[in-house]
Amino acid sequence: MLPPQTIPPDFVMHPKLSFGISWITIGGPFRLSRRISCRNSAHCIELTWMGGIKLKRFVLLGVVILVVILAVIHSLRTPPGRSETHAPASITLAGSTSVQPFAELLADEYMNEGRDIIINIQGGGSSAGARAALSGVAEIGMLSRNLQGDEKTLDPTIIAYDAIALIVHPSNPSLNLDIAWIRSIFAGEITSWSEVGGKDRKIHVVAREEGSGTRGAFDEIIMGATEVTPGAIVQDSNGAVREIIAGDPSAIGYLSLGLVDKRVKAVAIRGVLPSIDTVAKNTYRLVRPMILATCESPREEVRDFISFCLSEKAQEILAREGLVPVTPAASGKALKPSHDK
Repeated sequence: MLPPQTIPPDFVMHPKLSFGISWITIGGPFRLSRRISCRNSAHCIELTWMGGIKLKRFVLLGVVILVVILAVIHSLRTPPGRSETHAPASITLAGSTSVQPFAELLADEYMNEGRDIIINIQGGGSSAGARAALSGVAEIGMLSRNLQGDEKTLDPTIIAYDAIALIVHPSNPSLNLDIAWIRSIFAGEITSWSEVGGKDRKIHVVAREEGSGTRGAFDEIIMGATEVTPGAIVQDSNGAVREIIAGDPSAIGYLSLGLVDKRVKAVAIRGVLPSIDTVAKNTYRLVRPMILATCESPREEVRDFISFCLSEKAQEILAREGLVPVTPAASGKALKPSHDK
């Protein structure tokens, strides 16, 4: 057994502090002695260990100081107005798959600037985006067409303009089509490439689904009252359209100009190829707005993100991706394209 040892006090209590408690014990390997006294001459608590070590003269003032220090540390770790379970704010965008990849680029840039926010972006098409904004499922609806019907109760912000590019396989020799030919091809009236100066092979029409902003703009500008052939291969995203065209030398479809890459080839309409310059000059016909739509009086976080999308930095990002900016600082002039036939 170890001999009893006494540890001298580290602090001296104020002589005016005094109290006395008798006959208190605590179970377990430690126990308080029968007498705890802290009067003027004996400011101590005597703690005896069952093994024989006696810890003596621990001063109450030291305990008080320790409690105060711990309280200060806790207050520094938990700033006023914030709980320990604080979570960043979030914004949800839903809608057009044409707007989606550009919104994702802007959201990444926005969050990378150190803002305490999470931005979630989902597709689904322009109509789905408008419904999501109207119902409150999403704070921002993404549309690649103008608002229609009850959607006009939403507050739209045009962040850029986009050309819809008519695309074919790179091996297709067709380089220029008239609007009347395009309409007849998508209506199923022209069925062979030989009828428009190409090879003698069947045309495979690829179109977007109903409710898509890309489909809506294409139908409005090109098709008018003419229906798209029921034999068309219908896809629910620009990316899916691009994949089919890239793998089929007989196919023709359309998608956002910003998504055209080396796997597909853009076709001129009436001798004019889609580009930022031809869109800005209103010489290319297939143009539609890229819209972020919200309900009235959105949250501050939503307003801040939309303001960022209109900033010079964001507009330059959109321009690099093939869209036409709406701010003069990024594009050289504001754009309001005409769809007059």
